[in-house]
Amino acid sequence: MLLFVYYMEVIKTDIEGVFILEPRVFRDDRGYLFEAFSQKEFVEKVCCTTFVQDNQSKSSYGVVRGLHFQKPPFCQSKLVRVIKGAVLDVAVDIRKGSPTFGRHVAVELTEENHRQLFVPRGFAHGFAVLSPEVVFLYKCDNYYAPQEEGAIAWNDPDLAINWRIPANKVILSPKDTNHPLLKDAEWLFDYHTSLY
Repeated sequence: MLLFVYYMEVIKTDIEGVFILEPRVFRDDRGYLFEAFSQKEFVEKVCCTTFVQDNQSKSSYGVVRGLHFQKPPFCQSKLVRVIKGAVLDVAVDIRKGSPTFGRHVAVELTEENHRQLFVPRGFAHGFAVLSPEVVFLYKCDNYYAPQEEGAIAWNDPDLAINWRIPANKVILSPKDTNHPLLKDAEWLFDYHTSLY
C-alpha cells in the first residue's frame, strides 16, 4: 500500500486556475519548518509547469505594483509568496471570452500565514504592501522579457479592487501610473489558449 504525505494544501478560488497554496508548518520551541515548494506535489495538485526563474523584491508600505503580465510567447505563470511583512495579492482574469473575464482574486499573503498564490497565464498580477516593509518572492515559469511587458491600470474602476491602502498613501512607479483600463487595452489573452 502506497502512503502519500502531502505538505501543501491547495485551495481553489472563485476563478478557474487560480489557487491558494497553504503549507503544512511544523513548529516547536526552536521555531518552524515547512516545505515551501515541491515540483512533484505541485504537478500532482495544481498543474504541470516548470518554474525557471525566481525574483525577489523589497517594498515599503503603500507601494502598489501592477497589474502586470507578459505577452506570448513570453507569458508567465507565477507562484508568489511573502517572506517578510504582508501584501494584498491580486490576480485579474484578462482572457477574452472567459466566463470570469475582468474578475479578480485578492488574497492576503503574510510571513505568518505562509500562503502562496498561483497566478496562471492569462492573468494580470499585482500587489499592495500592507506592512511597513515587505520582501516578496516570485517563482516564474518563463524568463523575464521586458520588451513583451503588458499591463492594465491598477485603479481601473471596472475592476473594483479594494487595495486596502488609502489613495493618498499609494506609491507607484512612473510606469504604473500610465497603464490603460481593461476596456481600452490593445492586447489581451484568448480564453481558449492554454493557461499553462
